[in-house]
Amino acid sequence: MADSPFFCILPHEGILAVRGPDASKFLQGQLTCNLNYLSDTTATLGARCTQKGRMQSSFRILLEGDGCLLAMASELIEPQLADLKKYAVFSKSKLTDESARWVRFGLSDGDDALASLGLDLPQATDCVVRANDLIAIRVSPARAELWVAADQADSVQARIAAQLPQGSLNDWLLGQIRAGIGQVTGNTRESFIPQMLNLQAVGGVSFKKGCYTGQEIVARMQYLGKLKRRLYRLTLAGTDLPEPGTSVFSPVHASAVGEVVIAATTVGGIELLAVLQADAAEDGNIHLGSADGPALHLAELPYTLDSKLETQR
Repeated sequence: MADSPFFCILPHEGILAVRGPDASKFLQGQLTCNLNYLSDTTATLGARCTQKGRMQSSFRILLEGDGCLLAMASELIEPQLADLKKYAVFSKSKLTDESARWVRFGLSDGDDALASLGLDLPQATDCVVRANDLIAIRVSPARAELWVAADQADSVQARIAAQLPQGSLNDWLLGQIRAGIGQVTGNTRESFIPQMLNLQAVGGVSFKKGCYTGQEIVARMQYLGKLKRRLYRLTLAGTDLPEPGTSVFSPVHASAVGEVVIAATTVGGIELLAVLQADAAEDGNIHLGSADGPALHLAELPYTLDSKLETQR
């Protein structure tokens, strides 16, 4: 179904809310993305890093009411709340878990269904439209998220279902993999710097905003370093879906050369994103789980890495 129009519920992520007069100012010093880039019509990807530049979380962030909402893997909400609250003590901002307040739907080729709800969503990635207390976000070509207040979710779902077949979360994640958008989960927390997930290539890192936690490491890698590991898309025969964090090996290396970021089943096999050592990926002899495990095959990503473009935001 991933290759045809569908909708699905997105239960795998929660919503961390930061609200109050200082919400954007506080987050500007915490996140890789530029909060000044956000508007009522624009969202963005982003991450929060440790001092050493390792990603504690990745998310999609948008403005809502008196603050910001961050959609991230559900298992990261509690630890991120606990950690962020340490730094928000002297800020006029309140951090809460709003996961129960929202229901989020993923729509693939569902623009007509959105239009029927009064949401005429532009094609450009990161565009946001709002109407009738609903929020729609373009997350990649032909894919959109619809954010709905929980008390409206049943009625909105019924209206969508009258126009689109319901798919699975796996279908949605397959589209995310094909869009080349990685994601931090509980298993991969603090495993990657942003460039390892190609986050700078999909608009999730600003190199113009100034200081934030981990900024020195991230900027140094962009301007002075040579990235040895980055995100690749791969295919795999079989039906046993690897968990995020599963090691990837090469017979010519003495240890693991990467790890799985996200995976989904497709007709005839599995597609996944993994962070790999560049030399191992170029060699092409890579295997899942062990040096003699199932063979992985490189597939194309829908973007190229171009440092000149990546440093413009």
